[in-house]
Amino acid sequence: MKLFRTKSIETALAQTQSEGHSLKRELGVWDLATMAVAVAVGAGIFSIGAQTIAFHAGPSAIISFLIAGAVCAGVALCYAEFASMVPAAGSAYTFTYTTLGEFVAWIIGWDLILEMMMAGSVIAKYWGVYLQDFLRLVGVNFSTTVSLGTLNVDLAPFVIVAFFTVLLVFGTKLSSRVDSVLTVVKVGVVLFIIVVGFFYFKPSNLVPFIPHEQLASDITGSASAQPSALSTFEQPLLQWMSGKTATMYGVGGIFSGAALVFFAFLGFDVVATTSEEAKDPKRTIPRGITLGLAIVIALYVLVAIVTSGMVSYKVLAQQESPSLSTAFELVGAGWAAKIISFGVLVGLTTVVMVLLLGLTRVIFAMSRDHLLPEGLSQTNKSGVPVGLQIGVGVIIAIVASTLDVSVLADMVNIGTLSAFVLVCFGIPIMRKKRPDLVRSFKVPGNPWFPIVVAVACIVVAVNLSVLTWLRFLVWLAIGIVIYFGYSYRHSLLNE
Repeated sequence: MKLFRTKSIETALAQTQSEGHSLKRELGVWDLATMAVAVAVGAGIFSIGAQTIAFHAGPSAIISFLIAGAVCAGVALCYAEFASMVPAAGSAYTFTYTTLGEFVAWIIGWDLILEMMMAGSVIAKYWGVYLQDFLRLVGVNFSTTVSLGTLNVDLAPFVIVAFFTVLLVFGTKLSSRVDSVLTVVKVGVVLFIIVVGFFYFKPSNLVPFIPHEQLASDITGSASAQPSALSTFEQPLLQWMSGKTATMYGVGGIFSGAALVFFAFLGFDVVATTSEEAKDPKRTIPRGITLGLAIVIALYVLVAIVTSGMVSYKVLAQQESPSLSTAFELVGAGWAAKIISFGVLVGLTTVVMVLLLGLTRVIFAMSRDHLLPEGLSQTNKSGVPVGLQIGVGVIIAIVASTLDVSVLADMVNIGTLSAFVLVCFGIPIMRKKRPDLVRSFKVPGNPWFPIVVAVACIVVAVNLSVLTWLRFLVWLAIGIVIYFGYSYRHSLLNE
């Protein structure tokens, strides 16, 4: 079996002109940059920073954000080089197919489907939760949940998914414009909160900047320092393998915090899935990715600084679920909760749209290679895969409206990291295999820089929980069965 057969870049580019299976190029740099900001700046910006400060790194969470941002920036550069060479739908899946071969590409595609399907469902679910929270804060008591026999259905996720599915069916450009407007509103809310937060800033709250390492049980008030069976599964894989007792703060806390906040930046890679819809992609994709990520890094670091300075990390650690709202409440500015709630709602709205688009484009690319049924990649005269877009929307709407998807939220993270690692390793491989290709953007410091970034992603991955890794292995096993049962035999490379 030829598991590592590769698809040539020429073939990948030719597919973008395939009649009835191609997308329309209509996105510019600003469209792509706002798309990156739209998906990476969601509810997390109002919660992850506070949780990292409280339970991982204290004020040095600022360093955690800088580390995570630097790693993501390195990954973004690798994505940008590939996108400048292979401006086709599919992102990491397509990039891997041209470098490491079909089997590895299938695994990455399968991981990306997991990432975006779970992320889309989780975000749509929480959009409904935050909608009700916002309505409650403004004095409107209205439940979006209805009962169908024994089944409780939340209509809010269904509505938001349906709305953006219809927009995407009408065209990527239209949905991108709506998304851009909402993203500007969201960033405006975040900047307002940051400015107001600085009025409550106390430098004394930043001391000590790197708190001394302590047992996690001492901070959280657990009755016993001995981890339970559940906490063992929740431990980072690296910590579990080393046999260390769970700790918080210190230098180790900075890196475990970086592993947590790393996922606050995720989403810029979704921009690469739209490569086939970008105008002048060899220029717009690199610029859009890097510009969008730069904005995201700046916003997150500013939020971390404000949150650290408003309230002591020791006080935040005593809260059940610390967030930016918690910090404002603790300094007597509870009025900010309404504004933050509105910001969260708008933030989640934009994330839903980009994930619906990204998931469709990954499946579209895999279908066009016949690793999934070919009919899924059929497009209309406007270059929109209408059937696939509606199908994806229906699945995510049903899952988000009827199931408890929060337990699988961490699966988003490991699926993304696996793609990051292979894209980074693919840069030096492609430089050696195809030095003749025109690259409008090049990653500096090849081959060492991409390799270092890949290793950094692996370090982040082993700081994910044991349970996340076990679930990931189950998902991989299912994907491997599908590949050998269907995809290998139907692959376009067999023809």
